[in-house]
Parts: sequence; structure tokens; C-alpha cells
Amino acid sequence: MSGPDWLRGSATPRITPFRDGAVDYDAFEALVDRQARAGSDAVVVTGTTGEPTSLSQAERLELVRRAREAANGRLPVIASTGSANHADTLELTREAVAAGADAVLVVCPAFVRPSEAGLVEHFCQTAAVADGIPLLIYNIPGRAAVAITVAAVTRIAERAPNLAGLKHASPDLDFVTELLAAIGDDFRVFCGLESYTYPMLALGGAGVMSAVANLFPEQVKALCAAVIEGDHATAVALHRQLYGINRAIFLDTNPVPLKYMMQRCGVASGEVRLPLVPAGPELRAKLDRVLSEHQVPVSG
Repeated sequence: MSGPDWLRGSATPRITPFRDGAVDYDAFEALVDRQARAGSDAVVVTGTTGEPTSLSQAERLELVRRAREAANGRLPVIASTGSANHADTLELTREAVAAGADAVLVVCPAFVRPSEAGLVEHFCQTAAVADGIPLLIYNIPGRAAVAITVAAVTRIAERAPNLAGLKHASPDLDFVTELLAAIGDDFRVFCGLESYTYPMLALGGAGVMSAVANLFPEQVKALCAAVIEGDHATAVALHRQLYGINRAIFLDTNPVPLKYMMQRCGVASGEVRLPLVPAGPELRAKLDRVLSEHQVPVSG
């Protein structure tokens, strides 16, 4: 259950940049390179922040391949391979492993609302086709409309030796305590809800998958490192510095606010794919105020 030593710290969920409706693979590689140079511990490809439901299977796999090339051994690549369709999840997981993913992140199937028994089978079969690389469950009940239980995770762990952890995008902190008590402290719990970064780490979380690390990779990395080193005063200070930006991420559906802020900082385009639309005037004004309050340099 311990998994590899690298599966800790700040694993940045990369945005997927678009140009005139198409995936901008060159810009994506540059963003992965930026994360490597900033010292991030891993990158997550086509997670929620990467707009996976607006991408084809072929585009998702190509992004995994491009991430591997851009990382060039400097940091691991975690491929998000989940889908509402079980067969598609298995196929994408197999292909991501073949493309060189170091781990896979699999979301609870959205819209389907499966039973606990269905979730257990779904994840056990997906873990089997992951061919021994670490699998992380992605628990995001706000989007999936289903939450996995501690009992279900325990049942999966008993059958899937490569189940290494879970991304928890929920304010339910009791779940973290109960899960680690049931499975053990080596089980990797990653915080997936930005404003809960420090609390979840303080409870024994292994790291974070924070959309804010697209903007501030060094600070998010430093926060994780401070907790690991036991320097909680520094961790709390960094958490408070990032709190306003963490909250701003959810002024609209992620990654719309994030992409606008990245555009204002000259890091990436603000383009998204339908059914998402770019930030409108009112949202842009709110986000500009947040950036100004945090003294973030902007372009143009």
C-alpha cells in the first residue's frame, strides 16, 4: 500500500490550452516545462482543470505523450483516465500506461450514480488494467454526484495492490481521518479542494493537486514541503497568502477563472471549450481585483 516515494507533494493539475478551438500542444509542453523548472513534484494531465469532458480520447492520450516528452524525466506524469463510461475508462487507462504514464487518476463515474458494489468493481477492474502502476481514486462528489466511502476504498485496497491513494475534492475532513485510520498512513491522500490545502495536509495528507499551482507552483510546492518538514508556521502563512486566490478559482466553473488569471499574468490563453465560456466582464473585474489585492503582476 505504500506506493512509490515520489507520490507526495504538489502534483499540479495542468490546464489544457486551446488556440482557435484546437489543443495548443506547444503551449501545453511549455507549461509542463514551467512546472518542472518550478520544482513541482508531478503533473496531472486531463484532470478536472484540464477539461477532460471537452477532449476526445485521442487528444487526452496525446497530452499524456506530450507531457512525458516535456517532462523529460524531471517529474512524473499522472494521467487522469476516468470517464462515465466503464469501457472507455479501461481503454484510456491501458493506453495511458502504454504512453508512459507514471500513475493514473480515475474519477468516480459522473452522472451514473453507481452503488458501492459498482464502484468497487469499476475501480478494481481499472486497477487491473493499469498494469501495476499506481492508481489513485478521484473522489469529487460535487461533480460526480456520487461519493466513495471509506468502506468501499478499503474493499478496493484489499483486491488491488496498486491502489496507492485518493484525491479528495470535498470539505469532509472526517473522511480523511477515518480513511487513514482504516488503511494506514502510507495511503496517499491528496487534497483536491484548494482552500482546504493546509487542513488536509495537517491531518496526514500526502500532498495536493491544486489548480492554483498553475499560477504559483513554487508557493504550493513550498507549502507542501513545509508540512512534510514539520514547519507548520510557514505552512499556515503560505496557506493564508494563497487563500484569496484559492477562493477565486471557484468564482465560476473551474478552469474559467484560472485561465483568465493565467492570461492576465501572461502565462496562457483564457480560451475554453463549450459548454464552458470565457470569463465575462463582471467576472473579469472580480478576478482583476483579487490579482490586485494579492499584488500579482499582470500584463496588458
